[in-house]
Amino acid sequence: MTGARNRVFYNAADPTQRNAIVNFFADYNNLALIAIAVVSGGLLAWPQIKSGTGGKRLNTAAATQLINRRNAVVVDIRDAAEFAKGHMPQAKSAPLADLPSRASGLARDKSVPIIVICQTGQRSGKAQAALKEAGYSEVYALEGGMTAWQQAGLPVVK
Repeated sequence: MTGARNRVFYNAADPTQRNAIVNFFADYNNLALIAIAVVSGGLLAWPQIKSGTGGKRLNTAAATQLINRRNAVVVDIRDAAEFAKGHMPQAKSAPLADLPSRASGLARDKSVPIIVICQTGQRSGKAQAALKEAGYSEVYALEGGMTAWQQAGLPVVK
């Protein structure tokens, strides 16, 4: 090695390295890149933060298996107009606003799996929390909601 400039590791005692780091953060071009990195990271994390409780989520294939193998109850939390445009077969309509009062009548057995569905999967976190609070032990949300169900070419009842 021919000197301090060829060192691979940071040495806090070396004032030339300390000045280089200060200069890096003081440069406006670098600050813009750092800001872009922070904002893009936040945007990537937003769907997970927004989903609320971060409960269990299922894709369309796993939801179909749960319905067929374990007789899962599908609860559609969209409003009546959205539900009338098309819903999953045998789905029970329970709009999110009415869910706490209607939760007890969704399934006789509280150990039966419940699949919560909305239009895009963004509102289902609140419904999962309400159903867990009502005593249901297995509550899942459909990733992508009714949009993902339709894109997968699965049956829709109007």
